[in-house]
Amino acid sequence: MSKGVQYYVQEANEAQKRVTEYRQTVKSWKFDTIAVHGMYSLEETLANQGSIAEPIFVSTSQAYRDSDEMEAGLSYQMPTWAYSRIHNPTVYYLEETLALLETYSTDLDASALCTSSGMSAIKQAIEPFLEKKDDKPINFVTPSQIYGGTYQLFNVRMPERGAVPHWVEDPSDIETWKDQIDENTRFLYAEMPTNPQQSCFDIEEVAKLAHEHGIPLIVDSTISTPALLRPIQFGADIVGHSLTKTIGSSGSAIGGAIIARHNLTSKHLTDEQKGNYAVWLKLLPFRDSGPCMSPYSAYVFLNEIKTLRIRMKHYSENAMEVVRFLKNHPKIEKIDYLGVEDHKNHNLAKKYMKLVDSDTPMFGHLMSIYIKGDSSNTRAFFDKLNLFRRATDLGRTKSIATICAISTHLQQGEEGQKKAGIPQNLVRLCIGGEDSQDIINDLKQALE
Repeated sequence: MSKGVQYYVQEANEAQKRVTEYRQTVKSWKFDTIAVHGMYSLEETLANQGSIAEPIFVSTSQAYRDSDEMEAGLSYQMPTWAYSRIHNPTVYYLEETLALLETYSTDLDASALCTSSGMSAIKQAIEPFLEKKDDKPINFVTPSQIYGGTYQLFNVRMPERGAVPHWVEDPSDIETWKDQIDENTRFLYAEMPTNPQQSCFDIEEVAKLAHEHGIPLIVDSTISTPALLRPIQFGADIVGHSLTKTIGSSGSAIGGAIIARHNLTSKHLTDEQKGNYAVWLKLLPFRDSGPCMSPYSAYVFLNEIKTLRIRMKHYSENAMEVVRFLKNHPKIEKIDYLGVEDHKNHNLAKKYMKLVDSDTPMFGHLMSIYIKGDSSNTRAFFDKLNLFRRATDLGRTKSIATICAISTHLQQGEEGQKKAGIPQNLVRLCIGGEDSQDIINDLKQALE
């Protein structure tokens, strides 16, 4: 006998009420506890054969009890997994954990959407703001000091779609932001800090500026992670991550994430879109374009995020030890690391980047060093490294070195590299979890 669509809708509403109540309990926990448990409750543990770890749900789709439940789910009258291109239980656990960590110690609410890569997260996050509704030109404002892949997306792909970037030369100067905004600007976008130049911007001031113009601020916080910085706390509307990097520091999976606060600012979106942007993305644009995260990747990131604060503390402390060694080395021209007091952005970074649940400034794993001499000297140093892995990756447990001009920022060309501040003698170092003395010894022998 048919139970009716409303039976399943009511059942789902009651289940959702319990989830909402439990979420409030989770929000009261400390950062590490949220990172370890997220929304995977004891009740769900016992329902999953007592599995302590969040299970990997590898099924492509969900089966329904009858036609009424299928209709209720697929008409979006109740939450449903339906199809893993749209949503999946393992991915859900990761999304909830990220949303809770990014709004940690605030009364704000946010939702998250995980994607197949960091670049897909950026593309999914920005495209709805760039919808063309009339003949007016469209632009967005962003610093030129951004990740090479993002620069390519903004400088080449977005203009193909009619959206032109307005470049900010010095993101730490609020006046340079003001100069680039006009009535056709759809959003402001920045990294905090940038990769690899260690540029910073005043999140509170730029968020305030964006909201005065009725547009959102989008922040890529890949380098910082929520263990050191939570931009939503300071006014940002959307936070993006390449989970592939620092959060997933083992290097075992590719993925990205969008975390959007509820009721974000935008004069170009509808109230429904602004109310819960990440869920709206999931149910409509994301569903149709299909850049979904695999359950396996979500499982990897779930297990990595449990130790995020501990790792970021260790990487940051290691990086400071390396800086102390390199600071006066005769073969080093300059060091860009936010923990160096004479760095132009040190005080700005110190304001925002602190180890969670403490007042201790910490500046992460990323630094750039400039080798004295021409590019052949830089290559000789680079090729001599043994402990460091030569790769374009970053945020690894294993230390990584990259010559950005011939790798991550190669597509920008000479003019783009000059604008972004990427000379031939710049080597990006991402300090990992090895013993700091072994890291220093490898740098020492390579420099010699």
